[in-house]
Amino acid sequence: MSERLRRLRKANGLSLRQLADATGTSASFLSQLERGLSGASTSTLIRIANCFGTSISELFSSPESGQDPVLRRQLRPSLPVMNGQRKMLLSRRPLTHFETYIAEFDIGGSSGDDAYTHGDSQEMILVLRGQVELDLGGESHVLDEGDSVEYATSVPHRVINIGDGPAEVLFMISPPTSTGTYLSEFRNKPRPIA
Repeated sequence: MSERLRRLRKANGLSLRQLADATGTSASFLSQLERGLSGASTSTLIRIANCFGTSISELFSSPESGQDPVLRRQLRPSLPVMNGQRKMLLSRRPLTHFETYIAEFDIGGSSGDDAYTHGDSQEMILVLRGQVELDLGGESHVLDEGDSVEYATSVPHRVINIGDGPAEVLFMISPPTSTGTYLSEFRNKPRPIA
């Protein structure tokens, strides 16, 4: 667990002091915890997990411990449909170095009514199908299938399907900016019956 905590903290761009402030602990305690020299109470581990947008069980699990590395299309965790957009999580939790989503847009569908920001990371979008308009910092860019663009997540942005058919867009963000609350909105799809 100690190495996993260190990786999660660094992937989230937090110093020991910042994590200590967010969890009501001390930097020296967290340093000892990350080096395996100290243990932590369940309540402290829950507060730490919440800061990383994960659960306490994910602090102890390892992606290599029997988890199928393949995420099948029909099993992608997804958000409820909003604004003509279906958004699915492709990255495995806990998110460490990057997060990846795929969004399907109906004709006229968008990422929301207004441009939004989230954190201060790098984001890249790649249009897999269709034609979209990216409103980025007050400027509009038309993107066709195969086009990509990279920008800071601190710049207000919004994606709208302006094509005459469905559009599909891949979103990649590093380091992750999603909060635990946001990630908890994604629902796993039931396993298909064999």
